[in-house]
Formats: sequence, C-alpha cells, structure tokens
Amino acid sequence: MAVPTFVDRVTLHVSAGRGGNGVASVHREKFKPLGGPDGGNGGPGGSVILRVDPDVTTLLDYHHSPKRRAEHGGHGAGAHRNGAHGSDLVLPVPDGTLVTDPKGNVLADLVGPGTELVVAQGGRGGLGNAALASSKRKAPGFALLGEPGDELEIVLELKVVADVGLVGFPSAGKSSLIAAISRARPKIADYPFTTLVPNLGVVTAGDTTFTVADVPGLIEGASEGRGLGHDFLRHIERCAAIVHVIDTASIEPGRNPVDDLDVIERELSRYGGLEDRPRLVALNKIDVPDGRDIASFVVDELRGRGLRVFEVSAASGEGLRELTFAMAGIVDAARRAKPTVEATRIVLRPPSADGSDEFTVKLTGDGWRVRGEKPERWVRQTDFSNDEAVGFLADRLNRLGVETRLVELGAEEGDAVLIGHPDNAVVFDFKPGIDAGAEMLGRRGEDQRFDDSRPAARRRRAIDELMDERAEGETRADVARRLDKPERQGPTSYEIGSADDPDWSEDDPGE
Repeated sequence: MAVPTFVDRVTLHVSAGRGGNGVASVHREKFKPLGGPDGGNGGPGGSVILRVDPDVTTLLDYHHSPKRRAEHGGHGAGAHRNGAHGSDLVLPVPDGTLVTDPKGNVLADLVGPGTELVVAQGGRGGLGNAALASSKRKAPGFALLGEPGDELEIVLELKVVADVGLVGFPSAGKSSLIAAISRARPKIADYPFTTLVPNLGVVTAGDTTFTVADVPGLIEGASEGRGLGHDFLRHIERCAAIVHVIDTASIEPGRNPVDDLDVIERELSRYGGLEDRPRLVALNKIDVPDGRDIASFVVDELRGRGLRVFEVSAASGEGLRELTFAMAGIVDAARRAKPTVEATRIVLRPPSADGSDEFTVKLTGDGWRVRGEKPERWVRQTDFSNDEAVGFLADRLNRLGVETRLVELGAEEGDAVLIGHPDNAVVFDFKPGIDAGAEMLGRRGEDQRFDDSRPAARRRRAIDELMDERAEGETRADVARRLDKPERQGPTSYEIGSADDPDWSEDDPGE
C-alpha cells in the first residue's frame, strides 16, 4: 500500500482538557479548631490551538493521527492550593489552511505565519470552598466541579499560498516549466498524470521573489469528476495570476492551442472564484519544429483576445526570462495593492444555546427545557451527590430568574425541567419557591414557617405597642391585663377579697 506524502484535506477530532475540580477543605491547626475553609480551586484545562508554521507544507501528520487531546487541569487541594493549569496543545498547520466543520461551515481561514486559532477551549476549573465562602455561607461544605473542555470534529483543507498558478492539460509541460524556472525538482515523465500532487517552486525575477504552483491533471469534465485537477484547483484560489501552459506539440487528434485554452477556461469558470485573476498564456514546446509553427499560427488570435502570450520552451529555456518577469510584474503589483496583514490570534468559542448570556425556556414533549450558557455551565459544575451543592445550584438558578420564568409560563410543581442539550440534559422535578405570586425571600432550604415568632414574643411586642397609649398611672402589668381583657380601661381598682380581686378564690383559707 502506497504511503501518501502530500495530504491536503483531513478530518481531525480535537478535545480540549477538562478543568480540575475544586476541593472542600477546612483549615486544621493545633489550638485553632475553627480555622475556616481553605479549599483551593481547580486548574483550567489546556486548549487546542492551530498555529500557522511556515515550515509545514502538508497535513500528513494529521492524516496518520487524526485524534488530538490537550492536557487536563489539576485538582485543587487544601491550604489554598490551586490545581495546575493544563498545557495547551499547539498543532502546526501549513499557511493557507481552511478550517471548517463537518457541514462545511467555515470557522477560520489561517493565512500568515504565526496566525493562531483556539479551536477547542479548555474547561474552567471548579471553585474550592474557600472561594465560595461569603458572609452568609461562612463554611461551605462543597466545591464546584471542573468543566469538560470543548470536543469537536473539524476539517482541515489546505489551499497552497502561491503567487502564480499553472493550469493546463496533462503533459503540457507544467512540471518541466517549474523545474526550469526554479530549483523545484518535480517528477517528470512522458505519460499523462505524472504529477499527482501540486508542486511548488520559488522563482526570482529581478528584485521580486515569488512562488509558483501547478494544478495536476486538469482536463475537460474535471468539474464532473474526471481526472485530478478539480480536486486541486483550491490550491490556486489565492494566486495573484494564472498562467495557461499550452502544449503546442500535442499529437492527439482534434486538439489545438485555442481549443485547449477554451476547455480549461470553462473548467475554471465552473469552479468559480477565479474570474478576476490576470491571465498569461505560455505556448510551450516551441523547441519542437511543429510546435513553433503551431504557436506562430495562434499567437495573433490569442493576443487579439487581450491576452499576454509568450512562446516558451521549458526544455531549451527560450522565452522563460520574459515569462518570469511578466509573472513578477503582476505579483509585485498585487502585493503593493494588498493591505498588510498582521498575525492574528483567533479565539473560537461555540455560541451559547440561545445566542446570549441569559437563557430560554421552552415547553417540549419531555418537559420544560432550559437552554443557556450560564445554566448549562452551572449544572456541569455541580456535584449532585452533595445536597448543599444542589441547594447552591438552585439559588443560582433562582437569582438568574429561571424559577420566575417557569412560573410565568405556567409550570406547576412536579413538572419535569430539563437543563442542557437534549443528548445529555439534567432532569429536575420543579418545586417552586414561589407560591401564589409571593416570592420566597429567605434562602433556599429555609422554611418560612420557622420565621414566625413564638407566642411569648408576639405578646411582648403587643404590650410594647400599647404602652404608648396607656392611661395615667397604668403600669405594664395593667396594660398586659387589658390586653387579655380589652373591655377594661384605665387603672384596675378593686377591694382585696372581693369578687373583682383576680387573685381571690373561694378556697382561700381566710374565707
């Protein structure tokens, strides 16, 4: 089985590192029994980064190893020790790499040495209980879990960054032309489709140095799958000029330079996006007697179309100097007109579930589905084996307004509430803290019934309120008695031992 040496399209599965978990810990030291929480935070996971490297010219490494994973973040520890950061995984790619998703949506076009794309973001580390402590929650008995890193499948497609692209029929002499004007040494033979991969050559003409690439095997019907050329036309999309290399010494019946030019132009038109590139025509193989005669017959017709035509021979070198300087002139003009592009660092993050930082609530056949960046992230960070952590999650969702929105939409106690993507959603039974339109003001987990004061406390408050309205000479005891018997007003007077004496009883010994 042949081992490929040039790969220009691969499917890559990348996984960013998971964030480390926070830790719930209490400081312990001799003679300090209540040292307080000291759990450290988890470290963030490493990201997967694509970086343009001028020394890389193929995607062959990713063809052999299509799965790549960054390092996980370290877990937190006691004594306020945070977990280690996961190392980023930097993947070098050739200049001109197009990054898409499996559906063909373009994520980034990496052009220019040093350009970076954070294609998979590492997960955040979970907070330890020291970071979760507050004035109301002085010693949390829980910590947050680390988030999983992004995991996705991307397609890398190489579009060679060349200044000039050579197109033409097989055996027109494109590889020979590159070998003649540069130090490139492509495979050359006397049979069609010798070149199976694009060849690159560096050419110097005067003060201008530029690169030339050829498209192998472009024939009529390439847009319908014939030959090889249509698969490689992507490599001349970035070219400043296109050079038609035409075989003037072809022995195939029915072929002539004008028809060959028309056939290739039709294929370029069907591919699309190349209409604005300047064209040059190189009538090759004029070292052959018949080739020189045929070139002389068609040169005026081609120039009549407004094309710049050069009669050349890759074998003898005739006409190559004029051709290379014409290429250099077009390249130099294109470079001056092109704005300077600085190396960029692109950060790619998946969009939130509803396109914002908030959330959406929708009724589905499975129940009430809540989608949003914050709710889904909080769910991923929650340790559901810890009741206090679950209560903390409920507090966060309530503060965000999820509970209020559910009640407004008609959710009832016991309804299923799903948070997250349908494939891995977390399901809750709705138990609102809102009853009959009145919002529960206490912290979750506290019963408002316990907020009611004891009867003795209520009696003292009532006496305090009546003290400001007491009559002259009325004592606190009198106010208390009047509170029990509202019909009595003013100071209480009675004869000891009479029926009005509240302490009198028929069983008293004096009677």
